[in-house]
Amino acid sequence: MKSGSASVDNRLNRRSALVPTGSGMVGIRALKKIWMDGQLVDWDDAKVHVLTHGLHYGYSIFEGIRSHDTPRGAAIFRLHEHIDRFFNSAKVYRMKLPYSMEEIEQACVDVVRANGVPTVYLRPVAFSGYGEMGLDPTKSPVQVAVGEWEWGAYLGQKGVESGVRATVSSWVRMDSRMLPPQAKCAANYANSALAKMEAVVGGYEEAILLNSQGMVAEGPGENIFRVKHEIVSTPPASSGILRGITRDTVIQFLRDEGLTFQRTDFTREELFTADELFYSGTAAGITPIREVDGRPIGTGDYPIVRRLQRRYENAIHGGNPEYDAWLSYVDAKAAPARRVPTVARAR
Repeated sequence: MKSGSASVDNRLNRRSALVPTGSGMVGIRALKKIWMDGQLVDWDDAKVHVLTHGLHYGYSIFEGIRSHDTPRGAAIFRLHEHIDRFFNSAKVYRMKLPYSMEEIEQACVDVVRANGVPTVYLRPVAFSGYGEMGLDPTKSPVQVAVGEWEWGAYLGQKGVESGVRATVSSWVRMDSRMLPPQAKCAANYANSALAKMEAVVGGYEEAILLNSQGMVAEGPGENIFRVKHEIVSTPPASSGILRGITRDTVIQFLRDEGLTFQRTDFTREELFTADELFYSGTAAGITPIREVDGRPIGTGDYPIVRRLQRRYENAIHGGNPEYDAWLSYVDAKAAPARRVPTVARAR
């Protein structure tokens, strides 16, 4: 994908202008509308009661999705796959959503159109609302909302370009005997928050969590990939990871680049001896890891990461027709003729 490489590099240099540090935190600028329980409401009117059940018991599922500017206007990347996972999370948690997949997908499109900002991070969320208190969430109504905000690269522009410093967390990634790790539930992210805070207090940008068997699982909000002798690997679903949509995107890119790929467990020491390491995620994009627990990773050149970053930037901005099937255009008239997708579905 040599065409447009300069513009891709420029986008890589601009993506996280709103993030002042590598902390992953950003102030939210109020936009116009949020979709809530079937209708668009004014930003300041999207409220819930303090005794909302999901606030107290973590019974909430969500997705993180990005919309990007393209030559044809705003386009949401892999919207269908994200909403499919949203519904799978609901199924795992016995949550009966009062809307169809098509309605939630349309809500995402409507929110981007209503706010008029093409480059945003979308947050569909479903939670047990105000009704009854107690551990059984089925006594409370399920509420659904879709909000959005402007958010640059989660780990900062410096991280995208030069890599981030990571530490192996003392907190262990929960496994399926504790909570369902492949459901994107708010309760799971208390585990992630502990790991993130520990890393930041220790002077690192991000954490890496091991699973209960001592093998590498993922980051607090990202999947992780390892490169050794041009073989790229990532932990399998059985390691207790969330099956990331960006993870799946990277796997397809590796195939399209003709690189050797495998799903396999690897150890903490194998992090230290990698030629390249990188995170993937909707918030983080594709971000290299330059150091783990004080040990430099590889040479710092990231040749494979750079190939993947360029392919990713082209795909999300509509610069590669091969991945048009992954784009949901906010202006339906702007969408190119649909082709039979040649890309793999999320795993």
